[in-house]
Amino acid sequence: MDSFENVTVVKKANVYFGGTVTSRTVVFANGEKKTLGIMMPGEYEFGTGDKEIMEIMAGSLQVQLPQSAEWKAIRAGQTFEVPGKSKFRLKVAELTDYCCSYVK
Repeated sequence: MDSFENVTVVKKANVYFGGTVTSRTVVFANGEKKTLGIMMPGEYEFGTGDKEIMEIMAGSLQVQLPQSAEWKAIRAGQTFEVPGKSKFRLKVAELTDYCCSYVK
């Protein structure tokens, strides 16, 4: 899906790590939420509440998922899933555009 229709976009940005990761929240009529964001090169650790599905639109990164010692390379056009109530680490190699879907 290249675009979303009939949604509400929250004007206030979500800003993390001093502005090197930013996103905007998109809310659908049925209450579903997604964020659309940009990550600058760097290393990050995030915590989740709900399960997350991360779709990489452009760029590349490596992800270390919970309970794993290995790093997995992810490129534009690929996705990865993170369980709810967990932490995951990212090594972002280049400017990366992403869409995160939250699954209740």
